[in-house]
Amino acid sequence: MSSATQGKITYEHPLNEKMRTLLRLEHLFREVNHYLPNADIWSSRAAIDALLDMVNIFSRADIKADIIKELDRQREKLAGIRRSPGVDSERLDIILDSLAKATDKIFAIEGQIGHAMRNNEFLKSILQRSSIPGGSCAFDLPHYHFWLEQPITFRQSETKTWLHTLEPVEAAVELLLSLIRNSTSPTDELANGGFYQCSIDAQAPAQLVRVGLSRDIRLFAEISGGKHRFTVRFLEPSEEERPSQTRMDVPFSLNTCIL
Repeated sequence: MSSATQGKITYEHPLNEKMRTLLRLEHLFREVNHYLPNADIWSSRAAIDALLDMVNIFSRADIKADIIKELDRQREKLAGIRRSPGVDSERLDIILDSLAKATDKIFAIEGQIGHAMRNNEFLKSILQRSSIPGGSCAFDLPHYHFWLEQPITFRQSETKTWLHTLEPVEAAVELLLSLIRNSTSPTDELANGGFYQCSIDAQAPAQLVRVGLSRDIRLFAEISGGKHRFTVRFLEPSEEERPSQTRMDVPFSLNTCIL
């Protein structure tokens, strides 16, 4: 994932499967929320596609248990630093309260996350055709075609109803990623010849790597790694050939998020 902030493009790379899932869910929630207000049919299609992508994620693993486990882990870790020098106990209490409330709301979800959408015959018919290129066109899914031709107020109301069932998940994902991203301050680094490698402390395993690169530098960051080390390569984009690693030394900012 990448995002633009303060004259930089930030590239993120998850270092475990849990972080991959959280980042993918964040991406899909943002996609739904972007397209949902728009009145055109193609935006409604894009919002539904993103919702169904989330349904697929929820069906592959016990995301509910994973999120609760991560919320509990964060709460336990933060509670342990209460007596540390310089800790803002008032701010910490607010965060701990937010984690507790998020946990309660996830617990309150009956059954597996997304089960209502998975059992919805209308959405199920779209989901079954989604693996086929162009499989959701009008002649394949006349019911969907009819739905898309309804007034925007109807389409938005239906989509919001489905999205509402996922609000506790969206809030939990947003809270967890905010805590993880802000768990460390960035450092200034230099990639010699476009390459940088860093070992990870086994006693403080990293969750997420964030690389900030000036928008003025016509390169992009490719990050790879696992629980022992990670590497960053800065590549020169090309539309006709495979991107190649630059030979120049590249200054960048680095966050190795360990919370």
